[in-house]
Amino acid sequence: MTSMFEINVFGMSRMIQAALPGMRQRHKGCIVNISSLAGLRSAPALGFYNATKFTVEGLSGALLQEVEPLGIKVMVVEPSGFRTDWAGRSANESRTQIADYAKTAGEWRSEIRADSGKQSGDPVRAVQAIIQAVESPKPPRHLLLGNDAYEGAMAKLEELSKDFSAVETIARGADFPQGK
Repeated sequence: MTSMFEINVFGMSRMIQAALPGMRQRHKGCIVNISSLAGLRSAPALGFYNATKFTVEGLSGALLQEVEPLGIKVMVVEPSGFRTDWAGRSANESRTQIADYAKTAGEWRSEIRADSGKQSGDPVRAVQAIIQAVESPKPPRHLLLGNDAYEGAMAKLEELSKDFSAVETIARGADFPQGK
């Protein structure tokens, strides 16, 4: 858990702090932060990984608001499954397996392990897409890579929309104040 935050959050933060003074001086640059579909949508067995990637999303969003007026772009890359060792030897999991979670976290861990190295995403094509996006006249703030990332992000938006609509209905019935 600690190493995930050290790499995914604090390592990213240190890199930004090292690069940002020169970008501010030149009033240009593009910071590319690597998040994940897991930064947009939670999954069983990945709670701490999700937490690091949600943090990348939040820090990137705040940074974008701070530096965009200075001419500096911020892009968050949200890939889905790519053929890397993410779920192989580099994955750490709890040695303690609790039977109550066999159908949720247990099954998810098994699926991830079985797919390791066979994911549909090509890391070389991902890098090419990132470079193309950075070099474009207006880089996107979010770059979803892979069909699963796009479908997962759209499903999350739909889920949020349903939740927000339900809350609006409840709030109207309870006469809560509504923001616009």
